Amino acid sequence: MKFWQRTLGTLLVAWLAAELCVGLGTPIPWMLGPLLITALASMAGAPTHSANLLRNSGQWVIGAALGLYFTPQVSALVLAQWWAIALAVLWALALGALFGLWLRRQHGRELAHLSPRALLATTYFSGSIGGASEMTLLAERYGARTDLVAAAHSMRLVMVVIAVPFGMQWAQHQWGLTVDASLLPGPRLAQWPGLLWLGLVTAAGGWVMLKLGRTNPWFMGSLLASMAVTLAGWEWSAVPNALSNAAQLVIGVSLGIRFRREFVKTAPRWLASVAWGSVWMMGASVLFGMALAWGTGLHPAMLILGTAPGGITEMAITAKVLQLGVPVVTAFQVCRLVAVLLIVGPLFTWVARRVSKD
Repeated sequence: MKFWQRTLGTLLVAWLAAELCVGLGTPIPWMLGPLLITALASMAGAPTHSANLLRNSGQWVIGAALGLYFTPQVSALVLAQWWAIALAVLWALALGALFGLWLRRQHGRELAHLSPRALLATTYFSGSIGGASEMTLLAERYGARTDLVAAAHSMRLVMVVIAVPFGMQWAQHQWGLTVDASLLPGPRLAQWPGLLWLGLVTAAGGWVMLKLGRTNPWFMGSLLASMAVTLAGWEWSAVPNALSNAAQLVIGVSLGIRFRREFVKTAPRWLASVAWGSVWMMGASVLFGMALAWGTGLHPAMLILGTAPGGITEMAITAKVLQLGVPVVTAFQVCRLVAVLLIVGPLFTWVARRVSKD
């Protein structure tokens, strides 16, 4: 079967799953439905496929939509919380390091065929709270077993993407969480030709980031360009809901296809440990987010999402769909992502030296 036929078939099934989730009233239905059905089909051996062009386009659209929330007033609010963002970065680094240490103690014997440094790299980068692809590439550079690292991040990410939105939706029903009007995006309506200008500017931002070799170029470049436009006071256009839903769908598919049939056979005890550890990480992050909310005066829902050990795109989409402080969540997640990418490599080198001396 040709790749385009597999891609279209996967998209059709993903769309049906999304419509089902809409009917069932699940949170983030346009990402959650496609993710789950694609993961199940992939593990069953179905010929699923995700085109990189579609995934990049989805990240471009979501980045543009999120950047519209960064009005001058909201940006001033975010900047005033710089100390809380710094604490959240330190929390993520410490939590990831502890998780990696626990994995090393749990699986040191069964991974005894690895050299001490390779074992440390495998567990360390599996625990780090960063993007799956970026952490896998870093792990490869330091001689880790990349299949275990990739599997750990895929498992954690999907667990967070499933659990956190349901938790936030439950909290909305139980506690009546309301939308803070001051945190809504600048432009509220999609209009022409403003949408064209927004598309061109954000596409240029993605292209620049791609040429610079930055991580998540189409998301980060589009986000930064959209933020710049909004901060300048130009309210060209909102992103149509249909376009945002389509972007969530292709992102959900791109996450789901990671779970191939081989994934189930990848060290079942390792995956069980990752799943159990991910539950504890989510619980600890909820408590940390609530503590930050007490210290900052911001709503707990925003900071729970902002400090959740998931991916920036997925957590920001959750905030957008449930209307729970998109700019705050995005700022926390972006700063953590950048800090982790810059720090985990040098930090591993320091840890490896300390371990080799002991």
